[in-house]
Amino acid sequence: MEQRGGSPQLLRRINDRAALLALLDRGPLTRLELESHIGLSKPATADLLLRLEESGHVRRAGLREGGKGPRAQRWAVNGALAHVAAVDLTPRTVDIAVSDICGEIVAEHRYRPVDEADLDVDDLCRAVSVAAGEVGLTTGQLHRVVVGVPGSVDARTGHLHFAPHLPPWQGFDVLDRLSGSLSTSVAVENDVNLVALDEMAVGQAVGVDDFVLIWMGRGIGAAVVSGGRLLRGSSGGAGEIDWMPCPPTGVTGGRRIGDVLGTRAVLELAHAHGLAGDDLEKLLAEDLGTDPVARSAFLRDLARRVALAVAGVVSVVDPALVVLTGDIGRAGGSVLCGLVTEELGELVLPRPKIQPSLLTGNPVRSGALRLALAAAREEVFTVTPTP
Repeated sequence: MEQRGGSPQLLRRINDRAALLALLDRGPLTRLELESHIGLSKPATADLLLRLEESGHVRRAGLREGGKGPRAQRWAVNGALAHVAAVDLTPRTVDIAVSDICGEIVAEHRYRPVDEADLDVDDLCRAVSVAAGEVGLTTGQLHRVVVGVPGSVDARTGHLHFAPHLPPWQGFDVLDRLSGSLSTSVAVENDVNLVALDEMAVGQAVGVDDFVLIWMGRGIGAAVVSGGRLLRGSSGGAGEIDWMPCPPTGVTGGRRIGDVLGTRAVLELAHAHGLAGDDLEKLLAEDLGTDPVARSAFLRDLARRVALAVAGVVSVVDPALVVLTGDIGRAGGSVLCGLVTEELGELVLPRPKIQPSLLTGNPVRSGALRLALAAAREEVFTVTPTP
């Protein structure tokens, strides 16, 4: 995009960023291809590439094969320009990926203490150090670290809230402690919010500005996206439906949503319907070897519980889409979603589409990586190279 007006430095910054984003999105490009994508003249594009190569922002990526005439030089973003780390933290496991600025994962590390003790800040920092060390980096050389946690950090205090299952992380400024220990920029985000970011990028919610994601499995939680933006609330507690009260369901001590949709409660529900086995995902996903009538009744009762959780959110924000995820949501699939749709229609007026998540792998870590890369690119790509 060749610009008129404004300072030469500002115009270079705008054009450089446009070029870098085009190379990230489309992969290695020739000068002519880049010129076409960003709308610069031939001399301006050649000058831009020379400037970005000298600054280390881009590198030569071989020659374009095929076609008539001489083979053209291709250019790509220099992945080594910056590295980030994404962390999925649970009470007893930390799962880490280190990526270059292009999004290529260059190191992974998973740590679980042998004594089954709860992980603390020191454990996480050591694990990040190990992951970074696999590619010859210190934690201080990571441009950004994003940690996904089953709770929420209050932006006003830095304290972790809604996470009684993480006792070693209570009572102090988590952001300040992590930033100081890792010697780099750190963000801490709710794990379900990170899954929603991944869902918006490559899942059911691509192109959907208003949706709710319900996580059922390793804890119960929700993420609310309105107008394309995550709603976090004043203290970071938006979506903490685990603590919502619910009507009696016959579950002993079941006074809140977390009591009736937790893994143990759902497994007990399956057993109450005569379904044998302790593999909940298999009980949800398969009907081979089970009584179809019993399984149908089990799924219907489960759908009523899920609908109760969904109703409290849907009736307020009126989303276009509800995505069911986590171990229970994914395993229940389209069958459970169809039943929840029916049950929800008896509870609230909004009629959102309800679909199972199609994400694979670790969506918490993947969402954390997207957030880390977005922040790093915003900083690295807006620095004007010295002409």
